[in-house]
Amino acid sequence: MDYLGKEIGKLGFGLMRLPQNDGGIDVEQVKEMVDLFMEAGFTYFDTAWAYAGSEDAIRQALVERYPRERYQLATKNAAWINCKTKEEAYAQFDVSLKQTGAGYFDFYLLHNLGESRSHYFDDFDMWNWVQEKKREGLIRHVGFSIHSTPEELEEILAAHPEMEFVQLQINYADWDNPAVQSRRCYEVARKHEKPVIIMEPVKGGMLATPPASVEQILKAAEPERSVASWAVRFAADLDGVITVLSGMSNVAQMEDNLSYMKSFNGLTDSQRKTLEQAQAELKKIPLIPCTNCNYCAKVCPMQIGISGSFTAMNYLTLYGDPGAAKKQAEWLVGGHGLKHADACIKCGKCEEACPQHIAIRDNLERVREALL
Repeated sequence: MDYLGKEIGKLGFGLMRLPQNDGGIDVEQVKEMVDLFMEAGFTYFDTAWAYAGSEDAIRQALVERYPRERYQLATKNAAWINCKTKEEAYAQFDVSLKQTGAGYFDFYLLHNLGESRSHYFDDFDMWNWVQEKKREGLIRHVGFSIHSTPEELEEILAAHPEMEFVQLQINYADWDNPAVQSRRCYEVARKHEKPVIIMEPVKGGMLATPPASVEQILKAAEPERSVASWAVRFAADLDGVITVLSGMSNVAQMEDNLSYMKSFNGLTDSQRKTLEQAQAELKKIPLIPCTNCNYCAKVCPMQIGISGSFTAMNYLTLYGDPGAAKKQAEWLVGGHGLKHADACIKCGKCEEACPQHIAIRDNLERVREALL
């Protein structure tokens, strides 16, 4: 899509889940991924102040290796994370500029609005502040990301028509999910004539390895395509989309995404029908809708491995193998120095931060009973 004079392409490189090496980001592999992405004609990169190590990695892999005019770089401001004053919130921007070395940001987002997080952006007058940065030439385009209800999205867009775009969680599993309401949020954005950037098209990786019954439907239709490709193409098929962010974690994932997105021109009627069948099948399976964003972990006073616990529980639900699920929990939680579900003190801070509106305390109790 040609947005504001620049050809971006319908695939964006999400930098939240970069490849790891010895406990840190594997910058050399990121460089290879960046090169493949750029060679294919795609130019949009999405990072955030809150993505540990990501801004520094993209400086090394992209900013220091390509002319600034050849790509678009987006980052985000999470004023709700440990900020007690507007100066602390504004300082995130300076840190991002330093860590990326980008000079300016093509797209700058107020990060993860919704519920108890939104008031920080109001309290710190960040709506006016980002416009000042835009006038200074340090930001080209301003928008926000949100994981909340269509009603709250409507309220924010009505109050801030100056926002140029909105970033939404959209995937075929959440399209009609009453907890996420992707379709209704998308419709609100379109009503306000705001272009949409799509995040979580593969739902934190869950739609790359869906239940066997869902995978069978997709593989029967296109045996040669990856299961994940259906999720990305579903999102890219929507009107008014600037780009679809895929949080790629290795070269193989990059190569797979490029294989079908380089020539993507929309879904056929037959492909849309296949996705409808997959959606119907998925609705039969009661999974915990965690996307591994780990916002809950940032506020948990007990340092519980919440997302890892839920991944293990979903594994048990999908595959019915308690032994394998317990190994998953041990590695994803204990193996990363985090506490297990039985350490929960039921304070509820995690649920206030959760973009997916998950009943985290109840589900941690389920994890405790099933896996510990």
